[in-house]
Amino acid sequence: MRGITKRWLINTFGVILIILFVLVVAFAIIIQHSYYSGISQILNGRSTELVNIFNDTDDFIRTARVYVENFPDKELMEIMVINEKGQAVITSTGFAPDNQQNRPDYTAALSADDHYADWHGNLSSGENVMALTRVLYDDNGEQIGAIRYVVSLEEADRKIFIAIAFVCLIGVIILFFIFLSSTYFLRSIVRPVQEITDTAKRIAQGDFEARINKFYDDEIGDLCDTINYMAGELGTSDRMKNEFISSVSHELRTPLTAIKGWAETMQFDGCQDIKTVQKGISIIIKEAERLNGIVEEVLDFSRIQQDRMVLIMDKIDILAELDESIYMQRERANAENKHIVYDEPEMLPPVIGDRNRLRQVFINIIDNALKYSAPDSVVNVSVEQVEQNIVIVIADNGCGIPAEHLPKVKQKFYKANQTVRGSGIGLAVADEIIKLHKGTLTIDSIENVGTTVTITLPVLQPHTEEPAEPSEEG
Repeated sequence: MRGITKRWLINTFGVILIILFVLVVAFAIIIQHSYYSGISQILNGRSTELVNIFNDTDDFIRTARVYVENFPDKELMEIMVINEKGQAVITSTGFAPDNQQNRPDYTAALSADDHYADWHGNLSSGENVMALTRVLYDDNGEQIGAIRYVVSLEEADRKIFIAIAFVCLIGVIILFFIFLSSTYFLRSIVRPVQEITDTAKRIAQGDFEARINKFYDDEIGDLCDTINYMAGELGTSDRMKNEFISSVSHELRTPLTAIKGWAETMQFDGCQDIKTVQKGISIIIKEAERLNGIVEEVLDFSRIQQDRMVLIMDKIDILAELDESIYMQRERANAENKHIVYDEPEMLPPVIGDRNRLRQVFINIIDNALKYSAPDSVVNVSVEQVEQNIVIVIADNGCGIPAEHLPKVKQKFYKANQTVRGSGIGLAVADEIIKLHKGTLTIDSIENVGTTVTITLPVLQPHTEEPAEPSEEG
């Protein structure tokens, strides 16, 4: 036995055992006291009548003999007549009195104010008895003798033993049922815990399909649900991680293939065709920039995960950064026969931010809008001030995002559409960058209708270098 079972046996079953032992001991003391007190009261009651029987008697021995002969309870107790010299002269047993026996009660009664005393102990034969002696005096105060009652306690002890044994039996039965109940209870805990342990080991080894059978609808059942949920989330994360690795590998391979292909082409042509060389260099530069963008995106994600992203904050013109981002994407949009419509306001208040990181966010959002839009589609970009916020809205009429995927699109590695290129971390990085600027990035989408991304940034307050706290609206 180990673990929970061992602790329960020590802490609970051990305490119950001690409590029952104390109760049994207390019961034994109480019942023994009750029996012995009852016998003592009977003896005291018997001795009280002696005062009337031996009052005004001239012949103590004769009166005592008559008393002994007519005593109704001779079968229950022994009566001993003791003369004034302290010697036993008559007993109800019919045998000669044994004056060798020690009589502590008689000695105590001689000095007692009420002239009687009791005692219980063992005779020289080993028999357990209770004795009571009352010393009698005449009218002149002279001792005329004493009457001693002796009761064997063996029958009382037998009854006390039976009562204690019965209580012990009840205690054993109680312990037995407690043990059975507790064993069932412990199994109801240990068995699920053992299965949880085994399943957790399987999950730790990478088996994210492992699940725990839910035995009970209680705290352990909740733990089983939580671990099953954890396994599902880990499985999803692992699958998304693998998909991310596959996507990044593909994203890296595509520009590398183009770079290698054009480099080999220019090498085989001997660089004699100037148009081929210029085109090749152009493609190599473009694909290298694309490759660098992918690597930077992965590095940014790593920095965010490790809380190591450092922003170079400055007062910036948000319109200038947004305009430059649109300009960088417009050529691509034209090449893909797509249109970017930008309704630029005349002036907006500045914000505190990292111009390169905000431009990265804008480019990423516009890139996604173009990526998921069909030819001849339109991407609308608008920006305005709403109270103390700058609100930038980028909307497309592309394929949209299914409702079941919408809550997860900002999670790391998550891609709602696996057929479109991308690593699956762009939105996660963009969302973290906006949060670092004390802003918000929200996504609304309807499948086959389009997607709208809303970026909210607090404006720079006059006479301060800190942005305003973002308001609820916008």
